[in-house]
Amino acid sequence: MNSEEIRESFLKFFESRGHLRVASSSLIPVGDPTLLLTTAGMVQFKPYFVGESEPPNKRLTSSQKSFRTVDIDEVGDATHLTLFEMLGNFSIGDYFKESAAQFALDCFSETFGLPKDRFAITIHDTDDEARKIWRRVGVPADGIYRFGDQDNWWGPAGLEGPCGPCSELHYDFGSDTGCRRSDCGPNCLNTDAKSGTVCGRYVELWNLVFMQFYHHLDGTRTPLPAPSVDTGMGLERLAMVMQDGRNIWDTDLFSDLLRKVESLSGEGYGENPETDYAMRVVAEHGRSAAFLIADGVVPSNEGRGYVLRRVVRRGIRHGRRLGMEEPFLGQIADKVTEMMSNPYPELRNNYDFVQTVLRLEEERFQQTYDRGYAVLEQAVGDSDELAGDLVFRLWDTFGFPAEMTREIASERGVGIDESSFEAEMAAQRERGKSAARFGGDRARIRLYESLGVGSSKFLGYNQLNSNSVVIGLISGDDIVDEANEGDDIEIVLVDTPFYAEGGGQVGDAGEINGPSGKVDIYDTQAVMPGLIVHFGKVTHGQITMGESVDANVDEIRRQNTARNHTATHLLHAALRQVLGSHVRQAGSLVAPDRLRFDFSHVEALTSQEIEQVQWLVNERIRQNATVHKDEDSYQSAIERGALAFFGDRYDENVRLVEIANGSTFSFEVCGGTHVESTGELGAVYVLGESSIGASMRRIEAVSGRAAEKLVLEKIRREETIAAKLQATVPEITSKVESLLEEVTELRRVNHDLERRSSLKSAEGLLGLKRDVNGVSVLAKRVEVGSVDGLREMGDWLRDKMGSGVVVLGAVIDDRPLLVSMVTPDLVAVGLSASDIAKGAAKVMGGGGGGRPEAAQAGGRDADKLEDALDVVCSLVSDLVDIR
Repeated sequence: MNSEEIRESFLKFFESRGHLRVASSSLIPVGDPTLLLTTAGMVQFKPYFVGESEPPNKRLTSSQKSFRTVDIDEVGDATHLTLFEMLGNFSIGDYFKESAAQFALDCFSETFGLPKDRFAITIHDTDDEARKIWRRVGVPADGIYRFGDQDNWWGPAGLEGPCGPCSELHYDFGSDTGCRRSDCGPNCLNTDAKSGTVCGRYVELWNLVFMQFYHHLDGTRTPLPAPSVDTGMGLERLAMVMQDGRNIWDTDLFSDLLRKVESLSGEGYGENPETDYAMRVVAEHGRSAAFLIADGVVPSNEGRGYVLRRVVRRGIRHGRRLGMEEPFLGQIADKVTEMMSNPYPELRNNYDFVQTVLRLEEERFQQTYDRGYAVLEQAVGDSDELAGDLVFRLWDTFGFPAEMTREIASERGVGIDESSFEAEMAAQRERGKSAARFGGDRARIRLYESLGVGSSKFLGYNQLNSNSVVIGLISGDDIVDEANEGDDIEIVLVDTPFYAEGGGQVGDAGEINGPSGKVDIYDTQAVMPGLIVHFGKVTHGQITMGESVDANVDEIRRQNTARNHTATHLLHAALRQVLGSHVRQAGSLVAPDRLRFDFSHVEALTSQEIEQVQWLVNERIRQNATVHKDEDSYQSAIERGALAFFGDRYDENVRLVEIANGSTFSFEVCGGTHVESTGELGAVYVLGESSIGASMRRIEAVSGRAAEKLVLEKIRREETIAAKLQATVPEITSKVESLLEEVTELRRVNHDLERRSSLKSAEGLLGLKRDVNGVSVLAKRVEVGSVDGLREMGDWLRDKMGSGVVVLGAVIDDRPLLVSMVTPDLVAVGLSASDIAKGAAKVMGGGGGGRPEAAQAGGRDADKLEDALDVVCSLVSDLVDIR
């Protein structure tokens, strides 16, 4: 079977046993900040295992693309990968250990034709129940092995989550392989009798995890609501068995990729262990980079972006070892897309983006690689240990991941001063921290906790005014019972229509009116989970704890803010349509007067792309699409297709905002406030687009009243310009073009007049030349308006002299300048205009240089120009003497 047949056969086997086939989820885990990347098939099913949401079926099966970072530096050997496919079947509180064991053996024997006696089973050393089950389904006692937590306990995937004991099925390649010792078994660490590596007689194919517990962040474990099963089998390893490969590289998953590397490098695979290693690195890292980028990961210096950068740069480094000087990873990704886009269409859908990211990252790294590598090579050759500050500088200046430096150093038998490197990194992190550090707010948090009021209820989705009760008052750093006119205060109400800043949307403003006082509210913040605090100033009378008040949100400000928030959703959707589905929101600012939207993308948008995005947004506004809001469980929302911030933690129930007009244009998880229909926005205008860091862009825009104001200002500005030009608005462009032509002609005429004047002045200078040891020297100050005029006069005088040295000086824009000219006959015998210019410039506190025939210099002190010209003769005399 080829890999596609293996994948499909596995999924069909479990479909025939009542399992629902589920598509692979993204490598970026949605809504799970504890996990950097998707590491196993069960990651997308965690909410089902812990009872947070109902599964679509209690039996599930999938082929999940997965990525593990711990093995990056091992990739290239016979066994390790970063990206792999995990075949799995899952029981969410349905069947348990016995059915899982029977399914596994039946799948191997019935679907793949692998005899049961070729498998050894490992179990957790405390799992007597599993041992009895394996015996019942036909595994002999001497085919069952016990191991501890390191080998037979799984989970959690991340810092918390489901976990439990596991049983592993190890395939036995036979007694004539591996160490060939009588005591050989699964997890054997003896030496292979043939290769000298660790024994490879048994290879783990399938891990059956019996989900019994939930592992909490504090390290405790509690029983899950219902025992469940999570299994995982690496497609690459199963392909190796099914295709009689010596290792994973002998399968069809990598054979075509390795042939591609052969064609790019000119090296033959299987001819040299060192080049084989490098070729495997290029193939694997090119494959994994393509998958990461297709799911929206972009290179950066932190998080999953740093993982991608490590993979790409390690691939480049090993490509260079193969003599591949030109960018090549895009061609590897092209082959990956050709091979794997049927089961993973995102490779095809995001093809252009993958190619662009790889090209830019390769170009970026190639620019610094050679210099950095030269520094590293010299350091490795001069020492037995690399200093930590050097390793840090290679990372900070040349973009060498520390892991790459370690790998290169290890190949040369050189260590690294890890403690000093970590000290450098810690200092860098400290420098990068915001000046406003959380420690300064800790006392404030304790003050809010001291209020003892719990949480406030937000009413503002449906109303802008409400009657409530004051349950917390803070003035300065003290909790108070009352506040008087002029006091700056913080107020907590039982419930409030004021929106607290969140999701990029600024907090509401307005006023709170009591029986004997008024407070102007300028900001609203959720200072702690659920605790909404209104920041304001008592502008009249007195406000008192426990009194009933009217809370009134500034309606115009809220309307403007809501328009801009809906506009960010429209922009997000439009950007994804124009640029690709890799675009993901990375942050935003939603204020009454403007909006700012940050997103992942590697290149500046063209003017055409910006216009297309703006047109799509305004087309939805013209259609007056409905902005529908509702609530759902987080898991259900994601299954329905709602976009969410990757890495954010969400409550079990979330608020959803969908913009639709017949078909859905935008669908996001969002707790902000929005308009009822897009027509309320009036129009959206993009003000500009810019870079905010590696692979991150920012769009700024306006909507509603601010958009109208922008258009009016533009109209008035054009009318003002038209009036000054004595033209109509439509005539502005042609009038300006005509005026520019006139200016160009006037400048040309002025230049000709200045040239004639300067050349006429130059004629009088010819009689002022001096003889210096047989060399004619003319060094004078002149009055010209530009450097070009100064050079032109010098050229004319040099040509008229026939043989000699000309140095002219002038003060232009309050700065002293010199030009130095030497005729060819004197250059031929050793005189240099550059040497003369440099020597004279020192007198003015400056410097200069150029060619032997002509040079230029400048200085800082205009009063020293005459002195600089006075030393020219002595400089020429010295040069003549040297000659």
